[in-house]
Amino acid sequence: MKRSKVMEERIRRVSVLFKELGYQVLETERSVETFSAEFENDEDVQGGFFIDRDSRFLEIAYTFSFSPAMADFLRERLEEMMKICYEYGCYINLQTNRKEIAFSIFCKLYYSGLTYTSLKETLREFQDCVAALTKKLEILDKANEENP
Repeated sequence: MKRSKVMEERIRRVSVLFKELGYQVLETERSVETFSAEFENDEDVQGGFFIDRDSRFLEIAYTFSFSPAMADFLRERLEEMMKICYEYGCYINLQTNRKEIAFSIFCKLYYSGLTYTSLKETLREFQDCVAALTKKLEILDKANEENP
């Protein structure tokens, strides 16, 4: 199958903008229909993005992964986690299987509004969401709880 010129331009444009914002882009998967990559910067900010040929937006995602033994821990915090995502304008996806519980957050940015500034601001909000969720999901050991 022939690659779409629109798809190739989207990949190029998104990759250039991430690089201009100081991120390294690491391609993870490419097909005629989709493209996905991971991104990271020198400040240990990481995530992934996804481009679908038939979609009008760029999707940026981050996944927290837990063992099934942590189900009660997550259940107790799920409502607050959803509030945090709503506050930062992020969507969520929760998937479970026998090996893991995956809590993914993602945001969408339409290509028609994709600029250096819009991606920068979207990533800032997204990173703030990841940081707030990370703080909410911190597991403190008994010594830290007894001696704050």
